[in-house]
Amino acid sequence: MRSKFGFGSRDVEKAPQVDNSYETHSNETSDNVNVNDHYQDNVSDGAVPGESFEYGNSMYAKLQRIAGKLNVEQRGIERVPDNERTDTSYFNVGSMWLAADMVSSSFAIGVLGKSLFQLGTIDAFLVCLFFNLLGVLTVCFFSCFGPPFGLRQMVLSRFWFGWYPVKIIAILNVIACIGWSAANAIVGAQLLNAVNSSVPGFAGILIITFCTLFVTFAGYKVVHVYEKWSWIPTFIVFMIVLGVFAHSGDFQNIPMQTGTSEMGACLSFGSTVYGFATGWTSYAADYTVYQPADRSRKKVFFATWLGLIVPLLLTEFLGIAVYSATAINGGDNKYTDGYATSGNGGLIGAVLDPLGGFGKFCLVILALSIIANNCPNIYSVSLTLQVLHRYTQRVPRFVWTFLASCVSLAIAIPGYSHFETVLENFMNLIAYWLAIYSGITISDHFIFKRGFGGYHAENYDKPDKLPHGIAASIAFCFGIAGVVTGMSQSWWIGPIAKHAGASPSYGDVGFELGFAFSFVVYCALRPLELHYFGR
Repeated sequence: MRSKFGFGSRDVEKAPQVDNSYETHSNETSDNVNVNDHYQDNVSDGAVPGESFEYGNSMYAKLQRIAGKLNVEQRGIERVPDNERTDTSYFNVGSMWLAADMVSSSFAIGVLGKSLFQLGTIDAFLVCLFFNLLGVLTVCFFSCFGPPFGLRQMVLSRFWFGWYPVKIIAILNVIACIGWSAANAIVGAQLLNAVNSSVPGFAGILIITFCTLFVTFAGYKVVHVYEKWSWIPTFIVFMIVLGVFAHSGDFQNIPMQTGTSEMGACLSFGSTVYGFATGWTSYAADYTVYQPADRSRKKVFFATWLGLIVPLLLTEFLGIAVYSATAINGGDNKYTDGYATSGNGGLIGAVLDPLGGFGKFCLVILALSIIANNCPNIYSVSLTLQVLHRYTQRVPRFVWTFLASCVSLAIAIPGYSHFETVLENFMNLIAYWLAIYSGITISDHFIFKRGFGGYHAENYDKPDKLPHGIAASIAFCFGIAGVVTGMSQSWWIGPIAKHAGASPSYGDVGFELGFAFSFVVYCALRPLELHYFGR
């Protein structure tokens, strides 16, 4: 008997043909072969039909059948067929990031301008503006890769880094996803603590984490629906915060400083802002893979740009403005007290204090907004883990979602009391590695592949058709060297950073040098790799 795919009657034969000899044993039984191996369909484009995830008697197939009954997304990193790319809304592209960045975590980034880097008001505004404009560009660019290829961002990275080196990139992305999730949960917990001081930090973190898991467990469609609408109440609350604070007259125009110390502070704050804005780069394509292949790249880029830049500037500017009020009476005021008691939650709580119970309700809305920011992190970490090995790919996406949530929870709870330092250091580390990633990928795309026509998407699961990744690996190491010479952290100050500022505000230029070093070295080595290996 023939299946509708034209294969034999056995379970494994109902699925698309398998070409996984490089990672599987020849004596494997049919029950052990499932969609997690590297399938190719009958038109050899590598796309995997959704029906095939339930074929077989393996534990994977059984879990997928349960997921199918619950309408949970079954697809992992397999290429999406054209007929399943049914998300035709450009608004979905932009609203995904509009909700993810219209959150109190973005507000917290603005607060760092004065609280950590001692910048004035105007210079903090300008740093936020220009470094955000720079940071969102790569997120917009890589969002354009989802529609034509139907592949996730980490899978696309195989075309630049090769089959094996990309696993190192995936590990870095796992760290980034889980780290983001933990940092965001801490912000939400601070807000809940500001509403009710009897709610301990760990309880707030538990609430944020489990709510995020509830949304991301179901998958792509539910995540997009949640992000499509969740920004609206958060936007209203931020408008209320803006209105109440403007009416209070407590805004302080803290004067701008001058000299090398000011330059160093601006560069270091800029690195933090850039790290937050560019943080979605390594999973941008994950959220456009179900868009049809004929989508306009310009419209996808612009929709993503609007969805990113509007909430980033609104919330970070508001954070800068509100924190300026801590300078009133030499720091003896309700804003300083609120920030000292409950961090950013206490700071916003001080603004909304005149509203009484309604103000506390607004704080709860802001705390729950963290869920929208954490959804991309927890959803994408499950896909990234599947890139690591054929065994991790055999674990369904929704199982990894649950496990990643548990790890994030374990990190966030002990990190609650050291949030400000953790956030600043983590944002900088994100900026560093993503700048190196961008330097390599952008150079390869424009110089060597010469645009989207230079890719053969059907080779995404064929190691012998992908680059060896030698040039990318060496360029990445040189990028790290650039970062080390330019970074300015409490535990290391690079020699170039010392010339980009003055004690105690040395200028962090790590991400700029990381990008430059990796870009130049890759451009020099990739021609040699192509000459000797042909791929």
